[in-house]
Amino acid sequence: MVVPPPSKTEPRPPSRGSAGNLVGRLALVLLLLVVVAGGAWALSTFNRSAPRPAADPPFPVPFLEVQPGAAAPGSAGAVPSNGEPQPAAADPLIAWAAALSEKTDVPARALRAYAVADLVMRSQNPACRVSWATLAGIGRIESHHGTIGGLRLGEDGRPSRPIIGIPLDGSPGVKAIADSDGGVLDGDTKWDRAVGPMQFIPTTWARYAVRANGDGQAPDPQNIDDAALAAARYLCSGGRDLGTGAGWWAAVLDYNNSTEYGQNVYSGADAYARASLG
Repeated sequence: MVVPPPSKTEPRPPSRGSAGNLVGRLALVLLLLVVVAGGAWALSTFNRSAPRPAADPPFPVPFLEVQPGAAAPGSAGAVPSNGEPQPAAADPLIAWAAALSEKTDVPARALRAYAVADLVMRSQNPACRVSWATLAGIGRIESHHGTIGGLRLGEDGRPSRPIIGIPLDGSPGVKAIADSDGGVLDGDTKWDRAVGPMQFIPTTWARYAVRANGDGQAPDPQNIDDAALAAARYLCSGGRDLGTGAGWWAAVLDYNNSTEYGQNVYSGADAYARASLG
């Protein structure tokens, strides 16, 4: 369709030219940037949360390159006896464990187990002088006190999932130990495996395990109370005195015949003992 021409030609406004258009556009863009920046600043100012305090670092355990037999870890001091049954809030052992846990990052439930084993051995074999700190040093290396791999140690003394080691199948660096318990403890009917927070192989567990709370049930290697007491009994076997350098190292190297292992246990035990006295 053809559009007829206008009947009247109207005057056109003067052109601003290309330079004028560019300046106007730039001014508009700058204005928009100022508005956006101001809005972002206001949002960040009014919505900013208070700064969070930095988290405390994990409990430091300096590695001590002590030569085997040279010394025993520092004195751990006495732990309070829980005596007769009483409300948890009034139990001095529970209070001791809770306070020390805050200092050392060791679960309070594990500290209670180590302390009970210490108390039992002071009564049954005082010449041994095994300390809760040495048991904690072993628990630190064997399973991070039952929390290895993100596990949690329950109030019943068991980890949130059973702790079972690799098959002892003679692989490089691994001793070959054929199944000795029909897989009852470790679920493996071909090879033995170390089990529980203190990593006992079934044959050693069968020899030293007792039920820590005396309830008549079978000892459980996954239970930190039973495992800690079995470890203490094992360390004290053979008439050892863990208050001496020679006795302490003989016991720990019998648990795992590695100088580096012994030095790691020594380092943890010494650090925990010092923390308890500070």
